[in-house]
Amino acid sequence: MPPSEHSGALYDESAPSSTYPHGAPSEGMRTGSTSGYATGGSGASSVNSTSYWWTDAQSDPWRDPNTPAAVVVNAPEPDPIATPDVDPPRRRVSLRQVLLISLITAVLAGGLGGALGYVAAVKSGLPEAVPLGSGSGTPGGAQRPAGSLAAVAKAVLPSVVTVRVASPLGFAIGSGFIVTSGGYMITNDHVISGMSGNATITFNDGTTAPAKLVGSDPESDVAVLKIDKTGLKPVTFGDSDSIAVGDQVLAIGAPLDLQNSVTAGIISSLRRPLEISDGTGPTRYYAAIQTDAAINHGNSGGPLVDSSGHVIGVDAVIKSIGSSDQDAGNIGLAFAIPINQAKRVAESLIATGKVQRTVIGATLQASYHNPNGGVMISNVASGGPAQRAGLKSDDVILSVGGTPLDAAGDLTAVVREYAPGSVVAVTFLRGTARHTVQVKLVASDG
Repeated sequence: MPPSEHSGALYDESAPSSTYPHGAPSEGMRTGSTSGYATGGSGASSVNSTSYWWTDAQSDPWRDPNTPAAVVVNAPEPDPIATPDVDPPRRRVSLRQVLLISLITAVLAGGLGGALGYVAAVKSGLPEAVPLGSGSGTPGGAQRPAGSLAAVAKAVLPSVVTVRVASPLGFAIGSGFIVTSGGYMITNDHVISGMSGNATITFNDGTTAPAKLVGSDPESDVAVLKIDKTGLKPVTFGDSDSIAVGDQVLAIGAPLDLQNSVTAGIISSLRRPLEISDGTGPTRYYAAIQTDAAINHGNSGGPLVDSSGHVIGVDAVIKSIGSSDQDAGNIGLAFAIPINQAKRVAESLIATGKVQRTVIGATLQASYHNPNGGVMISNVASGGPAQRAGLKSDDVILSVGGTPLDAAGDLTAVVREYAPGSVVAVTFLRGTARHTVQVKLVASDG
């Protein structure tokens, strides 16, 4: 057999050109015979006469035609083992990357949408925006002078408060204003009437603080509260004796609980005598400032200020065509207590807890009525101002300090506007004779 390292081929005797694999030993060599090979000492080859089927048999020292053919078949190489496909490791995508990709996609989509919209608008022939108005500067209304009503409101609002009190009838809501940095404030007596416990004060910035009642005067409709807070901004007082019909005014408060409301108007009249009574409570007297500034329920106790931001009155009462208090509303007839009178009452309440009212020393006939006006004296107090001035019973007082009188309550209202010690001109009729005297008013005992 050929050595294993030789590769083999299939041999076919019918194919004379076939050859064995090179290197296979012959039969003669295996048996020691030299048959088939020429030898000789003379160097000539001896050729066997036997016919060989392969062409180079005589020159092939290893081949023996009688040797059976051997086929060496190498074992087939094993099929390669299939290696399963393994997906390469994938990177995990973080939430931040997802959000970033979403954001970029949204921006690109928005930009593309805007561009397409613009192109569509241009192609559709839509007209460009038409500028309105003239100029591009700041509107003139925004450049307010220092004395504008807006500037006045801005200066006064921090000193105006909303008052809420509990009473047997429920909760009452009114307004008020701060008169000292230490917490004293003024409001109407009818706002706090029947209050139990402390009132709750709401400032214009929405903060709150409790307040206790210092004192009140039902007949002048003035009350003083003390807020449990310091460092407050007080109002600036004006002079209600120096105002005139036609002056611009602002009413500030919480009408219908709408805090920090500001309405504007003018002074419509001065020293309008009012006698207010609901038949169950005290009778209140005002020689009031009349205004057409809108005042409604909830404004009571708030300030009426002039165009300089000075308080000239305390909003108190309105005239209405409504059939009840609930139906009452602004019709341009509102009235305020003159600040000179309200301030005087408040100072007395803070100092003594009591009020000294101004009096003339005369009582009137309530039944007297004259179409021409006037009030009739029924009695004068001995040693009082009226008697010292020479007034007598049955005299008809036509005016006090130039203010005409038409009803008995008018005399009380007008006289209380003045401070004790004031000297006022009183015009009266005695019979048919008209006279004018100077009367020095005094304070009552309380």
